Amino acid sequence: MKEILEDIKSGNFHRAYLLYGSEAYLKNQYRQKLLDALLPEGDTMNFSRFEGKGQNEGEIIDLAETMPFFADHRVILLENTGFFKNKADRLADYLSSLPEYLVLIFVEDEVDKRSRTYKALQKTGIAVEFGQQKEDALIRWILGILKKSGKKITRPDMELFLGKTGTDMGNIHMELQKLLDYAEGREIIRAQDIEAICTTQLSNRIFDMIRAVTEKRQREALQLYYDLLALKEPPMRILYLMARQFNQLLLVKTLMEEGADQKTIASRLGLAPFVVRNLMPLARRFSLQELTEAVENFTAAETDVKTGRLDDVLSVELMLVKYSA
Repeated sequence: MKEILEDIKSGNFHRAYLLYGSEAYLKNQYRQKLLDALLPEGDTMNFSRFEGKGQNEGEIIDLAETMPFFADHRVILLENTGFFKNKADRLADYLSSLPEYLVLIFVEDEVDKRSRTYKALQKTGIAVEFGQQKEDALIRWILGILKKSGKKITRPDMELFLGKTGTDMGNIHMELQKLLDYAEGREIIRAQDIEAICTTQLSNRIFDMIRAVTEKRQREALQLYYDLLALKEPPMRILYLMARQFNQLLLVKTLMEEGADQKTIASRLGLAPFVVRNLMPLARRFSLQELTEAVENFTAAETDVKTGRLDDVLSVELMLVKYSA
């Protein structure tokens, strides 16, 4: 990311950029920074965009060979083409001899670093991965936005906010704008504001349901499940997320048994510290054997649903009742 900003500041651009990874918000931000720096406002003659798989490599190369019209650069944006996962030999060959006026910007979710195209791009351009941001980075970013708006928030309320939004920056930004509008005229963002206006992500609703299960609040766990069904959430997706949550509990429990602290567990599992902080009390309510059996039971339940031996709605109900009894 730093190298892209340096290129923009200096005006000396690489011939090709690959922006990839799971953090869509950051990818889109840096894609737009590059486009704004490379293209004068309103310049559509020297800009082309291709999106989706199945793009014609020859067509892209022919366009790339066209000199820009009264401009320094011809810019071609290629999004989610799959060129860095699937065979694209012609493009890979072309990347080794790009004309000086050309700037290719690739934006992808996933890449295969062993592919010819990826290796060829690295020789002539730069590849930047935009992955899930760490908790501290997210908090600094949020605090920066709040400061510009003249707002403040306590650390516990910040964690409450992140607990509802998850770590996706696009969702955080959207929920933060709602929160700022709701708290207009007040300096302090309060827990009541967050509870009133912020939408809880599905994964966090699942966490609330699992917490009700571990605390043996069966009626509440079932009600949370029925609420999710009312919101048209597929039972199989709920079952999958429950299985993933129990698997996280198993991993956290295993590391706790080894004497690892919260920071170590977060680092080794690639989870935000506040997520681990929430998981640890739940993990303490189970033995390692119970969690291992739970993960196995969820896997079996998923198989039973997929093979038609068990109804999907009933499968979740059975698991909730079993572990909240």
